[in-house]
Amino acid sequence: MPVSLPLSSAERLFAVGSGAGDRADFHAAARQFAQQLPATGPIVNLCAARRSFALTLVAGAICGRPSLLPWSPSANVVRDVAAAHVAAVVVADETLPDLGALQCCRAPDPGAITDNTGSAAPVTLDPAQVAVVAFTSGSTGAPQAHAKTWGTLAASSQRLAQRVLDGLVAAQLVATVPPQHVFGLETTILLPLFSDCACLDARPLFPADVRAALESVAAPRVLVTTPVHLRALLAADVQLPPLARIVSATAPLAPPLAAAAEARFAAPVLEIYGSTESGAIASRRTAEDTAWTPLPDVRFASVEDGAEVSAPYLPQPIRLSDRIECMADGRIRLLGRSADLIKVAGRRISAADLTQRLLAVPGVEDAIVIVPEPDQIDGRPAALVVAPDMDEAAILAALATQVDAVFLPRPLRKVAALPRNAVGKLPRSALLELLRG
Repeated sequence: MPVSLPLSSAERLFAVGSGAGDRADFHAAARQFAQQLPATGPIVNLCAARRSFALTLVAGAICGRPSLLPWSPSANVVRDVAAAHVAAVVVADETLPDLGALQCCRAPDPGAITDNTGSAAPVTLDPAQVAVVAFTSGSTGAPQAHAKTWGTLAASSQRLAQRVLDGLVAAQLVATVPPQHVFGLETTILLPLFSDCACLDARPLFPADVRAALESVAAPRVLVTTPVHLRALLAADVQLPPLARIVSATAPLAPPLAAAAEARFAAPVLEIYGSTESGAIASRRTAEDTAWTPLPDVRFASVEDGAEVSAPYLPQPIRLSDRIECMADGRIRLLGRSADLIKVAGRRISAADLTQRLLAVPGVEDAIVIVPEPDQIDGRPAALVVAPDMDEAAILAALATQVDAVFLPRPLRKVAALPRNAVGKLPRSALLELLRG
């Protein structure tokens, strides 16, 4: 059965800053752009503005072409992604780096609709058609490609909306995450496409910009963000307008950070659990609960060295790298990743747990514990720490009050900043380079 994008002339998909455009205008613009797209291959979708990204995504779908979502907008990554797909064309709404012989196209201006006569009917999509090819971030190894169909994305989005938009009417989303990341795709593109909400076109990053962006939209406001950005908002002591909800993902959210954000901004903080392979699959209110509630129709199973997740809209059960505990009430607890487990002198601790303990040390602004290579027997973990006013000995001394001495990172190296990407993830290759440097 075809997937139909909702149509209502009274609703906008993308709030302030995206020019004229209710849903009918959006459908008309997508049909026009589909006729203008060059070449015949897949689209490397580099659009930064959310309306341009969505327009390119849907225009591609109309002519049967998926969007490729690079894990980084760097020229080398874009060239590598395009080279792996015949006749790929790059579509962007900003100035591009030198991409050599790659064919490039600029996304149309949001208000550039010359004629929408007879074109305002909802766009219908083939549920079996590949909508996007998303890539893992490289935080645990080389990025891997994962194709997702329109049927899967639509069904997953409807379930995520039940959790993220629960009780909210015509919510206005402001997000610090890019649409090329699966979390950003699901929350800032698919929710507006398939649900009763709109998302700010722009992507504010700095605390003052986040405040201004939230002030520019009407209530109920939902802030879609990451732990890194939440920590920056708290450190900046910025005052935000009333929020209905804060939604966080892409990295583990420490309960103290969630509690501090709830206290400061007077809004519940909802953490989303998922992966590039599965999309969003569970949530929790981190300040109050350690367990995760699966999204509707999502089922978890514990298997050897990990877990599996299944849902009616997923083509097959998906293997997760996390170990889980399945609770009697259907919820789950995360026990850490198998590959995240550090074994020293017969004892065990997870790198995620050790990282959270480092972050809890007063004076530590950011930190990451790095798991030894698999062939290192009883290898100690290493750590990179941002702590301008502390020396390495003081950091280790503070950490030693919380963990066994065998787990103290060696080396522990201070750095000016961690090499986080646009969603706060840390590519392992970049971390190892910092350690070696």
